Amino acid sequence: MIGVDWGTSSFRAWRMDNQGGIKDRVAAPRGILTVEAGGFPAVLRSLIGPWLDDGENIILICGMAGSRQGWQEAPYLPCPADAAALAGALLPVEFEGRRCFLVPGLSARDPQGVPEVMRGEETKILGLLDRLPPGRSLVLSPGSHSKWALVQDGTVLSFLTQFTGEAYAVLSTHTILARTLDATAPQDWAAFDDGLARARQPGGLLHHLFGLRTRNLFGELTEAAAGSYLSGLLLGHEVASALPEGMTRVFLVGDGAMMARYARALASLGVATTEVPEEAAAAGLWRIGQSLPAL
Repeated sequence: MIGVDWGTSSFRAWRMDNQGGIKDRVAAPRGILTVEAGGFPAVLRSLIGPWLDDGENIILICGMAGSRQGWQEAPYLPCPADAAALAGALLPVEFEGRRCFLVPGLSARDPQGVPEVMRGEETKILGLLDRLPPGRSLVLSPGSHSKWALVQDGTVLSFLTQFTGEAYAVLSTHTILARTLDATAPQDWAAFDDGLARARQPGGLLHHLFGLRTRNLFGELTEAAAGSYLSGLLLGHEVASALPEGMTRVFLVGDGAMMARYARALASLGVATTEVPEEAAAAGLWRIGQSLPAL
């Protein structure tokens, strides 16, 4: 079986054996924004052709390839949902006579009834189910739009999205704050911790953001440290608002620098973390595949 995570800016694929083990992998900067209309089959063939020539004929694709801007829109599956429900909602697409499917992604409602959606993160969540204890767990997938998902005994109950990653990008490049920070400076953990501490103080995020500028004006925050301070400030506010009361452990799934930042932000509130590599997406795709009766 072949599993594919096809996002906005990147393409990752895994060739898996009958037990879900990874036999081979491919990664390329061929996200959906690089694919012309009608070009998805040709791009897919160019990236996984040797596996197809070797006899693989089942392909599951998650991520933005199933969005309105992708190969074909796969309607979201409402929560609560598990691997079997996702398998039952797979959208077949024509591809060289193979069995090729798009994973639909999930939808939910926040406590006030506003819609929530995810595409791709659901496979990462399903891929780490073997690591979760019985009962209810909180899974966090950091990113431009971080997802906080409540999972219980293999079922995604609900989730919330935080705009923090994209907010950081905009604030650090397109506002007056960009003139007070050096985006190329290395991580400054002391400044990051200072931002976390500020987020726990009264005043609210918008007031705290302006304080970044004034601290720079008064020589209290250098341009080299300001980016880390801003990151800590934003993550501090996110974690405080998204963390359910009484939750003492969070499962982080992903790769890269954001994992360490979220772990540090959670630790500042006394919350332990367990980190799971982003290749959990491959395990999640395999789990969905095994729920197909004819597989």
